[in-house]
Amino acid sequence: MNVRDQLVAMAERTLVHVRAGTTDRTESVVTVPAANYFDPVRWQQEVDLIFKRLPLLVATTAELRGPHAYRALEVCGVPVLLSRDAEGVLRAFVNMCSHRGALLVGEGAGTARRFSCPYHAWTYDQQGDLVGIYKREDFGEVDTSCLGLTALPVEERAGLVWVTLTPRPVLDPDAFFAGYDDLLGACGFAGMNHLASRRLVGPNWKVAFDGYVDFYHLPILHKDTFGPAFPSEAVFHRVGSHQRITVPRGPWESLETLPHDEWPDALLTSGVWSVFPHASIAGFALGAHMIYQVARIFPGTNADESITHLDFITTAPLTDEYVARANKQIDFLERVVRDEDYATGLGIQRALKTGTRQAVVFGRNEAGAQYVHGWIDEILRTSDEGLTDLFRRGVTAGRLVTDGG
Repeated sequence: MNVRDQLVAMAERTLVHVRAGTTDRTESVVTVPAANYFDPVRWQQEVDLIFKRLPLLVATTAELRGPHAYRALEVCGVPVLLSRDAEGVLRAFVNMCSHRGALLVGEGAGTARRFSCPYHAWTYDQQGDLVGIYKREDFGEVDTSCLGLTALPVEERAGLVWVTLTPRPVLDPDAFFAGYDDLLGACGFAGMNHLASRRLVGPNWKVAFDGYVDFYHLPILHKDTFGPAFPSEAVFHRVGSHQRITVPRGPWESLETLPHDEWPDALLTSGVWSVFPHASIAGFALGAHMIYQVARIFPGTNADESITHLDFITTAPLTDEYVARANKQIDFLERVVRDEDYATGLGIQRALKTGTRQAVVFGRNEAGAQYVHGWIDEILRTSDEGLTDLFRRGVTAGRLVTDGG
């Protein structure tokens, strides 16, 4: 089935619920131990076995558009350097000098043909090779071919950039993506422009990520921002470990009188695109163009903290007028996440740590979180050797009942 056919099939599933006035539901209510959100041993296992083994969405192509573009950021304690060379090849490295371990580049983005260590001026090219040693005649003989930057596996697909934090990956990337990258490609992210980046501190990464796969809270928590009429229903379209979430209300009925080949791409690619284990992409109209919020949630320094990177990309040309309008929208979206989602999440974090409740409860209509937690549990139980097979096989957690059931 080609990409458009898959998108049409998702639209048809959504229409089933639109006609019936229903929402996706799982087979049963499930509970998750409250300690999973604050236990330091469990948290370290998640960092080591999930965030250190799976490809992580770390950037957008829009941030690294031209030759010699780079971005440096820290991911789960690992300093990462992304660099695009003159031929357009994107590479990822540990942002660490091979001499004494200094960071080559401070966090941020820019352009550079070479990277010179601020400590002793050892210099590396865009391929990561060591090409210069300060006062080499005094330093002594070393084999520079063994002293290049440590490369990390990188995948640039659908206008998005994934990096694996382990130099020798144990998971087949195609098994991980499961074709979801092809669907993401239909959104057109590769041709978009970068507007802004924001960084937020939030609760445990799962408390934060639970919110991104949950529409149930939208008309309640966000009643003063998105409005109390915002639908709480959701349809979950699962592809491998990932989920696209659509709202079975609103404009979908307009498709009823149109042949499939006239169904508009904008509607076929709408909704929230959740990328396991930690990312969410949502689009918002601004005038005739779209702004997409690309959120990536990473574990912080301990179980009680997460770091969220929000990047905003757009289909619009970056005129001064549009950027000014977009910045107001971005400020609004950041405020919603910070002052509503994460303020609530930080309260959840403190409350769960009291130990007075042994579990949290996910209803049948909270299929997104049931699926995420099912995947987390299975990955923590799976060895390096079995990881690719797990992603090819999938999990049974959060199984959906028959449409409309």
